[in-house]
Amino acid sequence: MRRADRLFQIIQVLRRSTQPVTASRLAVELEVSQRSVYRDVADLIGQRVPIRGEAGIGYVLDRDFDMPPLMLTPDELEAAVLGAQWVADRGDAVLAGAARDLIAKIAAAVPERLRPFIAAPSIGAPTSRGVAADGLDIALARLWIRRGRKIRIRYRDEQSRETERTIWPTMIGYAETVRLIAAWCELRQDFRHFRTDRIVAAEFPDEPYGCRPDQLRARWRSFMEVEHGVRLP
Repeated sequence: MRRADRLFQIIQVLRRSTQPVTASRLAVELEVSQRSVYRDVADLIGQRVPIRGEAGIGYVLDRDFDMPPLMLTPDELEAAVLGAQWVADRGDAVLAGAARDLIAKIAAAVPERLRPFIAAPSIGAPTSRGVAADGLDIALARLWIRRGRKIRIRYRDEQSRETERTIWPTMIGYAETVRLIAAWCELRQDFRHFRTDRIVAAEFPDEPYGCRPDQLRARWRSFMEVEHGVRLP
């Protein structure tokens, strides 16, 4: 790894961490000696990068610090393109269009030397065999999630039984062939996951549910961990 890339990577590691990062951890991640880490951090501080640190505790990057746009490594570029390819093929129509626009914007903004990693990446997402049609407007559902609003649905289960539900949506999951809405269900008084292709009808009243969207999402993550043993990021 070039030294310039290593300095950039140190910033990235500190940026994504919510706790102080020790020199030993940085050394392991960057595959260099701790002495190199000390020297690199000192150089970054000399370049007025707002890093604070104490011996034995670790380094912290000032949360107000930001990097110039699109200072990406080749691996980060390929990760972004791979994710955008997957969304373009499997996302709803609005997200798919946004993913294609994202690839075009990245290609136009990165330096010339990095454009081959977009035009001819070494990785790719296989084309899907088709995603089941949604029974509601997914783009509107995403907006309702952000706004913390309820959705009323008529839902058909795998035995073709229909029920009417009022749900508090918190997350849309994009699987290989179906999409799922994770939500608090007023009928069941618990979290449920609804396949969007089994939603027969949906209404979007401008009716807020009883907590902030981030609080509902935290409760859902706790539910997934306790009930299903799934730890989510």
